[in-house]
Amino acid sequence: MLTTYEMRWFYPGTIPENIQFWFEQHCLVQSSQPEAPREDLYLYSPECEFLGIKLRQEQLEVKWRKAELGVMSFGEFAEGKVEKWSKWECHDSTGESFPAQQIATHPVWVSVQKVRYSQLYEVLDDFSLQAVSENETIDNACKVELTYLTLKENNWWSLAFEAFGDDDRIFENLQATANRIFSSYLEQKLLFVDSYAYPTWLAIAIN
Repeated sequence: MLTTYEMRWFYPGTIPENIQFWFEQHCLVQSSQPEAPREDLYLYSPECEFLGIKLRQEQLEVKWRKAELGVMSFGEFAEGKVEKWSKWECHDSTGESFPAQQIATHPVWVSVQKVRYSQLYEVLDDFSLQAVSENETIDNACKVELTYLTLKENNWWSLAFEAFGDDDRIFENLQATANRIFSSYLEQKLLFVDSYAYPTWLAIAIN
């Protein structure tokens, strides 16, 4: 089980060019190339905002929201809701337990295509940040993501922070990273009414 503190925003349409440029210049350290496109299958559970279940390849991920921690503001341009989540992952290399083709045709599962830019930051003891590879094993960190989403032929984009680490530091890991990232952000305002997790976004995007 992994505990994370998360903050996300979702907006319809494609990623604005100015936000894409800002993210590449101020958030990504080594490369502006996105990850390979991927498809995630989400179990659609209307009115169940505290539970997220998704399948990616042979891996099933279950996330449970443990707490809503209020709204944090970062200057004049960003305010977001902070949520505490627990995540479990189950991997089946045989492909027999989670047959993606069968699941994809079931009406309670929805397909989301993603193209994602991401950067992982290690949060040091003094809460300064150091960009690291996602392949490294570190104790305290926060990932920053800019994601292009397609759901039922509709385009969305999302900006997200996902922090993890020692129990008594995760909130500070998130806060330190967001403070650093948003110190250079002067684009469209990110409002708390647009800040929520994937289960809420699915309900909005599908309806």
